[in-house]
Amino acid sequence: MTQRTLLQWPDPRLRAKAAPVAEISDEIRALWDDMIEIMDAMPGVGLAAPQIGVMLQVAVVDASDKRDRRIRMANPELLDASVVMRDHEEASPNLPGVSATVSRPRGVSVQFLDETGASVRRDFMGLEATSVQHQIDHLQGRMYFDRLSKVKRDMLLRKARKLQR
Repeated sequence: MTQRTLLQWPDPRLRAKAAPVAEISDEIRALWDDMIEIMDAMPGVGLAAPQIGVMLQVAVVDASDKRDRRIRMANPELLDASVVMRDHEEASPNLPGVSATVSRPRGVSVQFLDETGASVRRDFMGLEATSVQHQIDHLQGRMYFDRLSKVKRDMLLRKARKLQR
């Protein structure tokens, strides 16, 4: 694995929109492999490339119990979302020590390029849907706490700053 480190909030790259991937190359496949190793080493079910300072629309998700359903995505685009919402406790390794309950659509349809370069449309439900949406937010320069009210967001960031000291 190439040595990659997680960016720490408030690194400005976490607020920047990632660039689309032109084609699926060996470099993108190696990046996915590195990201899966990082994801498996942390207590999370997904990772977006900007979280490790790579400003490309690349993400991985594996919300399975056995960690055997890796989903590699490039240029993921949300096509449709359920009107039924699901609350889930979300966090980010870029802002360790804090988390918040975020409400997101329970199911989503997403189009993306897979590891072969094929355009895939896939439906996700439950935790997979939550993680895919969380990763797409990262690719757009958004963090999970952006979905909180201003009061809750300010409290969370204050707590995170105290933990960083």
